[in-house]
Amino acid sequence: MTKKFYWGTGRRKTSVARVRLCEGTGQILINERELDQYFTEEKDRAFVSGPIDLCDLKTRVDVFINVKGGGFSGQAGACAQGIARALKIMYAPNEEAQAEAEESIGFGKKLRESGYLTRDSRMKERKKYGKKGARKSFQFSKR
Repeated sequence: MTKKFYWGTGRRKTSVARVRLCEGTGQILINERELDQYFTEEKDRAFVSGPIDLCDLKTRVDVFINVKGGGFSGQAGACAQGIARALKIMYAPNEEAQAEAEESIGFGKKLRESGYLTRDSRMKERKKYGKKGARKSFQFSKR
């Protein structure tokens, strides 16, 4: 029997995460490594597993993530958004499963209210020509 995968894409700063979800035992693999091995900071691990904990699916879904770009914090944010998007698609109410829709209809709303579906658009401002950085200038001399 083949597993049905649900896809979600997450972005944060310059990081992009491609997330696949399927029914499973609660395994989280990031770039073919365990969550604990990939993210050393506890806050990053908590942020990645946040959407799953919010929906009480810790032992019911397997998560496979490919993430690239940016730093650890940005990658954790991208992973969280990707997982939230995939969960929303996975448990979206459809015509065939009206009975199940009653219990799972709140997932999208829960994730939206917790801020996991919203992209954090803050990025580093680009350096401008004639300047030292994005805003800092060289010392001005009148004479």
